This record gives sequence, structure tokens and C-alpha cells, in this order.
Amino acid sequence: MGNIIYTIFGSCKDNIVGSTAIASLLTLQVCHGNWQKSILFTLLSGLIELIMGLTRMGFIIDFVSGPVNAGFTSAVALIIFTSQIKNILVVKANGNSFLQNWISIIKDIHNFRTSDTILGIGSIIVLVILRYIGNIKLKAKENGDLSRIQKIGNTIFWFLGVSRNALLVFVTATIVGYLEHMGKSYVQLTGYIPSGFPPVEFPALSIVNGNGSYVSETELEENTQSFWMLLQEFGSGLVVIPLISLLETIAVCRTFANGKPVDTNQELITLGLANITNSFVRGYRINGGLARGSVNTASGGRTQFVNVYVSVIVILALLYLAEYFYYIPKATLAAIIIAAVLFQLQYQTIKPMWRSKKSDLFIGLLAFAACLVGPLSVGVFVAIAINILYILYQSARPEINVDLVKTSSGKQFLKITPDRCLIFPSVEFVRNKIVKSGQKYTIPVVFDCTFIYAADFTTAKAIELIIQDFNSRNQKLIFFNLRPRLLKVFKTLKSPFIMCYSLNCIEKLLDDQSNGTFANGVSVHEVTEL
Repeated sequence: MGNIIYTIFGSCKDNIVGSTAIASLLTLQVCHGNWQKSILFTLLSGLIELIMGLTRMGFIIDFVSGPVNAGFTSAVALIIFTSQIKNILVVKANGNSFLQNWISIIKDIHNFRTSDTILGIGSIIVLVILRYIGNIKLKAKENGDLSRIQKIGNTIFWFLGVSRNALLVFVTATIVGYLEHMGKSYVQLTGYIPSGFPPVEFPALSIVNGNGSYVSETELEENTQSFWMLLQEFGSGLVVIPLISLLETIAVCRTFANGKPVDTNQELITLGLANITNSFVRGYRINGGLARGSVNTASGGRTQFVNVYVSVIVILALLYLAEYFYYIPKATLAAIIIAAVLFQLQYQTIKPMWRSKKSDLFIGLLAFAACLVGPLSVGVFVAIAINILYILYQSARPEINVDLVKTSSGKQFLKITPDRCLIFPSVEFVRNKIVKSGQKYTIPVVFDCTFIYAADFTTAKAIELIIQDFNSRNQKLIFFNLRPRLLKVFKTLKSPFIMCYSLNCIEKLLDDQSNGTFANGVSVHEVTEL
């Protein structure tokens, strides 16, 4: 259903919506594997996405920096690997964090099953080999045209690469199914999958926890989770998971957009509608996935109608193939997921971040650690919050250049140049810098406002104090190149100030040795608009 909705409202031709490893893991952590909670969560998170899209809040993902995204993605890759390794080793993995799961796996490692382990590791190796085979391109010699054999070879390599998961499932399920009919059971199977369509119904707003046996009314009341209790349980996941899903979707759109703009708000609206619709047919969270987008592009998909094609295939599978899913080994499915997420480790970004800005690497590692130590939704929230605090700190501590400048006539002045806006977090820092610099010298000070594009009421109060400080020392303070928006704030000042828009104006002011008038006859105590 979500694919059909995306066909109608989606804006990216390469995006195919569906379940992804990251969104699935986050949903598991929030809903604890309860399918009823997952469906209700899909409805509520879809409503939040729809509201965010209609209120034009797509800009929120701009606050998720590249380092945070890289750290989060790498942590998720390791967590998913951990969650699936138990199906290859067939051991117990209990715990709410990455570390707890591994402790549980190590304690139970002596119970591993050889057949499942061999199948799982072998499947991973086959998938990785097929992935690289898919990238092989036969090239013509001496810049000539490809021969027929070369074209066929490239097509075979491409097909093996993009269909490697389906081929592995088909081969292993066929072999295991044959062995099962022969009465030989060597590996764990997926088990019974009901065929046909799920019922169309409104998701349950309250959920009864239990094993389905008869209980008294008192026990029933105690085991029932109301809607408000479920909301509290979902918590920050209702915001974090839609945000991460949007990041995944936009990553697909931008990767294949070829420089064209991506409408983030339209994607939010579409994802919201798709998830809301899915919840009415017992579906859970969906969003765009980079792997599906890559296969779609490589397969020649040209419009969003590809999503309808996918829907038809899924419907046919539900009707006619569900009974055969019984024979798919769990180790094979785990291998498919592991082989996919291993390539999501963002180790290649460490060196560029270290070279460009070491603080970005610190933020990325912090996001990585936060997501591994605690629940993913909390880890992402902490990482984003720290990133925003870092941005606020940067805005509160602008770079200020202080230079001694000499005019053509030999007059010296002190030029102070901040490199960004002057608003309340940075005002006191800039004020102290100007006052301290002015106290070190008796020469005039020119405050260069070229790069100051915004100011507020707090700025006006600070500038008032700066002017009064300079007037008390009878030291000239000249404001240079005030922008119109900034000038509106300055005009609210009670104290008169001096401003210039050219170096010639500054030079004339400095050449004037009198304290009462400028060289051009304008009083020092008036606001000068030149």
C-alpha cells in the first residue's frame, strides 16, 4: 500500500519505499517485537511525518550533520550485525544494548550449531563475491564497440550482482526444502508464513499483553496498556525514527537527483501518508532505502510507477509463494542482512574528517558511542543535541580579527572584524574583545561590520555600552559598512555613533584633528549616513 501511495505523491523516481534494516531495528527497540504496537507506532509516526511535512518542517534534517549521520549509521551497522549473528550461530542474544548482546552471545557460544554457522558464513562469502562480480565491466579494446559476447557477459555480471539476494534465497530454500522432504533437518527454518491479504482495520489503540489464555477481568485490566501508556512507551521514538527514516529517504533522492533540488517537505508528506495507509493493513514502518534505489536505477527505472510494479510482485508473493517461505533458512536471511550492513560502516570518512576538522570527528565518534551504549533513539537524540550545542557554541564564539592598519596619510587605527552575525549568544564575547582591544591602544578603533548580517535587541544594548565606554576615554569608535538590516537596530541607540561606508571616509575622519567636527563639516555627535 505504501508503494502505491508513493507512486501518487512521491517526488523521486529512483526511490522505492519499503522496510529497511535501520528503521526495522529502531521499531524493534521501541515496540519490543509486539506486532500490534508496531502497527500503532506506524500510524502515529506517519501522522507526525504528515504534520511535519504540511508545516514545512523538513529543514530539521539540516541539523543532522554529516559526522552525526556517519556515526549513527556505523553504530547501526554493528548493532544489526549483532542482532543477526545469533541466527547464524543459533545462540542466545539477550540485552538492550550492543555490549549486553555480545556478553550474552559469548556466554552461550558453546551451544552454536555447526550446520547453521557454515551455511551463514558461506552465504555471506557468496554474497560479497557476487557483489563484486556485479561491478565487473568488460571493456572493448582500442575504444571500439563491445562485441556481442562482451555485452552478454556484462549483462550476466550485472544480473548476478543485483539479484544476488534473491538467487541465494532461491538456491538455499530449494536445497533445504528437498532435504526436509527427505526427512533430514539440518538448519533452522523461517517457518509458517500465512498467505493471502491481511484484514483492513483501524489499528488497536490499546493492547492486551498475555499468552491468549483465559484471564479474569481484574487480570485483563492489569495486562491492558491504554493509548496513553503506549504513547509514553514510544516516547522520543515517535520523533527520532521519522527523522532517521527521512534521512534515509532523502539520501536516496539526493544520490540519484543529478544535482536537481529535492523537496524534503513533499517526501515527508508522502512518507506520512504511506505509513498511515500501511497501518490499516497491518503494515509497519517504511521509507526509502539506498540499496533498493541503486538496484532500481541500475535496472532502468524511470518513474515512480516502479513502486506499483513492486506492489504487484508483493501481492503475487502473498497469494502464491508464502507457503514456500517456510523453507528459507534463518541463517540465509541473517547473511543477507549482514552482507548489506557491513558496507554501511563509514570508516572511509574518518580520515577526511580528521584532516578537515577534528571536532567533526569527535562529534561523529560521540554519536557512534552514544548509539552503541544506549537505545538507538536515545543515542541519536543525544548526538543531535550535542551537535546543536556545538553549533550554538560556534555562534557564541565568532572569530575576531584585530589588525593595526595605516592609512595612506600615515594615520593608524585598530580594525576589529568579527566573521559572523552579532546576536545575543555572542554579544558579550564580542563586547569584551572590543573594549579590551580599545584599552590597549589610544588610537581610533574601526569596527568592521561587513560580515555581520544579523543583530537583535541584546546587540543594541551591548553596542550602547561599548559607545559609552569609548566616549568616557575620549577615544574614537567608527562603525564601518553597516548593512541596512543592522542599521535599523543601530538607529534604536540613544547614544550617537559614527559610521562610514568607504575607506576615504575613515581617512577623512582620522585626518581631522579637532574633537568637534569632521573634515567634511559633520558633527561627531550626529549619526552619519554616508
